Amino acid sequence: MDKGAATPEAGISRRDALLILGASMITVPAIGQAQALMPACVVTPEQTEGPYFSDFMLNRSDIRSDPGDGIAKPGIPLALVLRVRAVEGSRCTPLPGAIVDVWHCDATGAYSDALDSAFDTRGKKFLRGYQVTDSGGAVRFTTIYPGWYPGRAVHVHFKVRTKARSGRDAEFTSQLYFPDSINERVLASAPYARPGRQGQRNENDGLYRRGGRFLMADIAQAPGGGFNASFDIGLNL
Repeated sequence: MDKGAATPEAGISRRDALLILGASMITVPAIGQAQALMPACVVTPEQTEGPYFSDFMLNRSDIRSDPGDGIAKPGIPLALVLRVRAVEGSRCTPLPGAIVDVWHCDATGAYSDALDSAFDTRGKKFLRGYQVTDSGGAVRFTTIYPGWYPGRAVHVHFKVRTKARSGRDAEFTSQLYFPDSINERVLASAPYARPGRQGQRNENDGLYRRGGRFLMADIAQAPGGGFNASFDIGLNL
């Protein structure tokens, strides 16, 4: 199966009218140049969850391994912080108690719990998990930098589940992207490097072009190796 062109990844959102969410973003032109700026709530479009979401409800912060064998997927460490905000007018306040799922492919482009022409990982649960936002609206995950597969730029999927002001369940799904300059450095190293990654820059991804610039992570190199990444999600309930 061509995961770039023949899946819902290439389509528009199926729930555009369900919920309006905002996100603040800081684009880091080079490692170590992140600026300490106050986040702003910026309305952003929802993006498709794609074909590889599995609702395991796996509550954990370290998502690198499969619970069945405990073996962590190899890759460059990535510490990811997502902060969920409730938006009222021009105010953004932390939203505690929201469930935030993340999932992404491994260094070779394979997702867990999926059947594809390139892999069969049915029943596996690596690189998946959820956390509940704390009093500051934050969740934290320990993972690896995502790999790539044909048709898509490097990305991480995330889903937020909470309650609307009306008391109804509310859900939002989107994707997080990373600067091309850092992607190129990561994907040229082991265990990511392999031939065929032509045209996989962000702007060559049709889904990225539908709002991806509003979904760019704030990322910097971590002192102990790997990367620290963060993103602020504003939720209009």
